Amino acid sequence: MISRLVSFTSAAIAAVLLTNCGSSGIAVIPKSKIGSGYAGNEQFAVPGPSSAAVAAAAGKPRDKHAMPVYVFSERKRIVRTTAYTCSEDDHLVYGSKNATGTTLRYTNRVRSAAADWSFYPVGTTFRIKGLPYLYVVDDYGSALTGTGTVDIYKPNKDIMGLWGRRNVELTIVQWGSFTRSAELLSQRTSFDHCRQMLANIVRQRPDLGRVAMR
Repeated sequence: MISRLVSFTSAAIAAVLLTNCGSSGIAVIPKSKIGSGYAGNEQFAVPGPSSAAVAAAAGKPRDKHAMPVYVFSERKRIVRTTAYTCSEDDHLVYGSKNATGTTLRYTNRVRSAAADWSFYPVGTTFRIKGLPYLYVVDDYGSALTGTGTVDIYKPNKDIMGLWGRRNVELTIVQWGSFTRSAELLSQRTSFDHCRQMLANIVRQRPDLGRVAMR
């Protein structure tokens, strides 16, 4: 009886966590829709980088994934992208919340993304060539630290797996805020990746050193 009760309790907790992952206005695509409509565009019809973008990337310094590292004046870039979802083990504790404390977004217009905030400060918005969505950097992840990789939020593991890992052509629409990034990260310096991002922000923006010391 006790073991059965424990199993039931564990299942109930898991159900609540997974329900949270798709709640709060996040538009989860039903499996029946995969391969049609905007889901089909996202999963399958992403063109490769243009020859101009490839040529511009040649000769640039590389990150640990051998991807080009750009200066902030360059808005069009070739970027390594991965995918994540809030039902992964390392995100369950956060549920449907992003690193800013708001709800992860996944609609047919605006979607959440995670990145190293010293590469793409919080609030940075961008588009991926071939897709109609506007992506907003409102999250981060320890595996992204020190790289230009962008992690695209997906509502479940099925769609996450369909995206996989892709090198795409990305265009920055608007840069986010280093000040806001530093403010948030300065409250989380007990985590190595947050300290690393904050230190890199201060190297680029020494004037934010006072924010980092708060």
